[in-house]
Amino acid sequence: MIRLLLSLPILLIVACNSGSKECQNIFLAGEIVNPTSSHVVLYRDDMVIDSAKLDQHHHFTFNLQGAEEGLYHFDHSPELQYIYLKEGDSILIRLNTLEFDESLVFSGEGSEIYNFLIEMFLIQEDEEPLIGSYYHLQPEEFSHKIDSLHALKIEHLNEVMEESSFSDRVFTMAKASIDYSSYIYKEKYPFYHKKKTGEETIHVLEEDFYNYRSDIDLNNLELSYFRPYYTFMKYHLGNLSYMACMKKCETDQVAEIDRLHFNKHKLKLVDSLVKETQIRDMLFRNIAMDYLLREHRSDEACETFVKQFESLSTNEEHKNEIKMLYNGILNLQPNSEVPDLHILNTDNQSIALKDISKDKNTVFYFWTASQKRHMRKVLGHVANLEKKHPNHQFIGISLKTGHPQWLNILDEYSLDVSKQYRGDNFKEVQTAMIVDGLNKCVIAKDTLIVDAFANLYKSF
Repeated sequence: MIRLLLSLPILLIVACNSGSKECQNIFLAGEIVNPTSSHVVLYRDDMVIDSAKLDQHHHFTFNLQGAEEGLYHFDHSPELQYIYLKEGDSILIRLNTLEFDESLVFSGEGSEIYNFLIEMFLIQEDEEPLIGSYYHLQPEEFSHKIDSLHALKIEHLNEVMEESSFSDRVFTMAKASIDYSSYIYKEKYPFYHKKKTGEETIHVLEEDFYNYRSDIDLNNLELSYFRPYYTFMKYHLGNLSYMACMKKCETDQVAEIDRLHFNKHKLKLVDSLVKETQIRDMLFRNIAMDYLLREHRSDEACETFVKQFESLSTNEEHKNEIKMLYNGILNLQPNSEVPDLHILNTDNQSIALKDISKDKNTVFYFWTASQKRHMRKVLGHVANLEKKHPNHQFIGISLKTGHPQWLNILDEYSLDVSKQYRGDNFKEVQTAMIVDGLNKCVIAKDTLIVDAFANLYKSF
């Protein structure tokens, strides 16, 4: 969804409020501690509004005139954060990339909404284990607990509203962050409940379990790039597709055993229910990505699915992206040569994957300094795997990590520099190796692919 277009920054000029003789500026500035790239990029939906280069003190500044009120996000690769901008705002941001969400601090005129959204995000992140412990409950009890947590957050929002006087649009955005996060839990419930309890079939739910569905808007352009709304749409449409398939298809197992069948259902459902082109195309892309990355095969079924996706999507960039993904998957089939990809060693020298894996059993795995908890876990796990599998060399490829920071990490964790490399161009590495998650690894034997879609925790 997100594309860095630093070479072609676009300044979006829109009309000022009708009552204004002159547009009020929006001032957005801040400091990035431990920066992972040289720029901060500001987006409205998927369009680049402006980019700001970090100075020698890692400070950045945006001074916008005539920017439309609404939801934006700023990107400091590999992280992004939503912000809601309106005329007259003067926002200061400070963040540390090593603890991105936890370290975010907003101050200045109009900052209350940002701090509230961050607070809600962190609360929801912390409550995930608690929600996980609820999925074994019966529907009525589960629904009651989710509704109670929702009510507490709405109460808090109303208190903040009284102190800060949010506009109606800002209040709607803040409430949406609470509503759709709660709705996601309920869309997940039938599937997580079945898994938790070991029940053979999906639990029958009373009609009022999904009461909120009568109030949702599947065509809300204002929220189309808002993570809680977009994530809800994915779960909701997946839920509807599964239930429809279970009722109408010949076998009650088909949605589980035939992903092509199920995902064709999802494409048709989006086509029938979602009318806004931008949202439709985003959902079509997500369904295609999910299907190909889970199947990662080169058979007729995948080709059939890609053709159906292309017939529905109107977004040429998405079509090219899916085509590149499919071609990448074709190139990573067993017994194919490892990709013609170069990565950097500690001397900043470019080394080919084929040279690294020649005459050896090799496991390429991935980590990034921006997710330090995951990084520590992976590095510790790899150390154990090296002891259990001495006939394999485990090669770490660091992504989205600057060279100086990377060298410091290698030194701090006493890593073997002969087995650690850095991917300077994330997009190039991601596309060539189909990096769809940081637990993914690629197993090769003497420059030939053994398993390009292996998992560090499940494949050994």
